[in-house]
Amino acid sequence: MTEGAFLYILRCADGSYYIGTTRTNLELRIAQHNTGAFGGYTSTRCPVTLVFSQWFDRVTDAIENERKLKKWSRAKKEAFIRGDFAALKALASRRSSHPSTSVEDR
Repeated sequence: MTEGAFLYILRCADGSYYIGTTRTNLELRIAQHNTGAFGGYTSTRCPVTLVFSQWFDRVTDAIENERKLKKWSRAKKEAFIRGDFAALKALASRRSSHPSTSVEDR
């Protein structure tokens, strides 16, 4: 476990999501978020709940995926968390970030 890392997604008390990576024990990292040990984003949004995690054999792969997911819309993140890959594909193919501005509505 020393070379790899976990990618994880937390649901915060305010309903927002936090995406991070850790090379340490995942349960310990979540506990640290819940105690406010890090300061930052999650410290004012406790308690947090783990909604997704994935182990990567290389820490660089975990970080790459973290950066990619952070750019996604809330809808895409939620489809990913649910494992709804059909919805994720549909959301990825939309040209507009908001359904009311799609070409079909014009």
